[in-house]
Amino acid sequence: MSDRFVIETSDLRKQYDGVEALRGLTVQVPTGSIYGFLGRNGAGKTTTIKVLLGMAHPTSGSARVFGTPADEPAASVDIRRRVGFVSDEKDLFDYMTVAEMIRFTAAFFPRWRADLEQRYLRSFELPTDRKVKALSRGTRTKLALLLALCRGAELLILDEPTSGLDPAMTEEVLQALVAHVASEEMTVFFSSHQISEVDQIADQVAIIDRGRAVVTGALDDLRESYRRIQFVFEHDAPEATFRAAGAGRVRRKGRVLTVLASRGAEGIVEEAQALNPVSVDVAPVTLKEIFLETVVGED
Repeated sequence: MSDRFVIETSDLRKQYDGVEALRGLTVQVPTGSIYGFLGRNGAGKTTTIKVLLGMAHPTSGSARVFGTPADEPAASVDIRRRVGFVSDEKDLFDYMTVAEMIRFTAAFFPRWRADLEQRYLRSFELPTDRKVKALSRGTRTKLALLLALCRGAELLILDEPTSGLDPAMTEEVLQALVAHVASEEMTVFFSSHQISEVDQIADQVAIIDRGRAVVTGALDDLRESYRRIQFVFEHDAPEATFRAAGAGRVRRKGRVLTVLASRGAEGIVEEAQALNPVSVDVAPVTLKEIFLETVVGED
């Protein structure tokens, strides 16, 4: 484990009743990054988070957080002390008021940040005297986020943090995360199936499909390296297989042959010259296009 990485998994596998939820997941989350863990519902995102927090034990492979094995009981306790976690369910006690929920949580964390508590009470406009059960879904999310951000955590793990929120509330939550990371020494690992959210705030990304990572890297590097190459032919596009490095999915539609390249577009274009295309177009692709081209079929 390098200090460069807060989270590392290697060939991580997890089975439930013979069904593989994780099938060899390997990721590295750099310290200080906002790491988007992107995948469809059922891709294995929540299972990964449970393994990282010691809530589930891997069938094989390894998962380390802060350099310690996540599946060792003693290490797991230490990991959870250093991690702020917000689940999709936003687990809160309905019978408490907002103020009582904050005081109850703060008592467990000696590094609780009262200054951040006051900041987020104001910016999130949380009604301290209102019962949790009376809060809207968006307000519950903001309260759960306050509880995670104020505990002095080194790592924030979020499972679908904006699920069910309207666009305005989603924007508020995302901007709060970006501002927090900018002002505090923290790493954020957040799972989502919303491509636009990951594209907006993440600097590192993993696209996960069927329990394994199919794309990983710095988001700027992915944008720089991925290209869509479109070949147009005089007649119907030929069937083609490319051996050049970086050649991905090939699509044929009428006279057009399209190749997604993860790198080395020049080599693919050169190889395709033997097919005699009448025109060639090389264009950058968006994260959405990368996601749609690499995540295929049904789980």
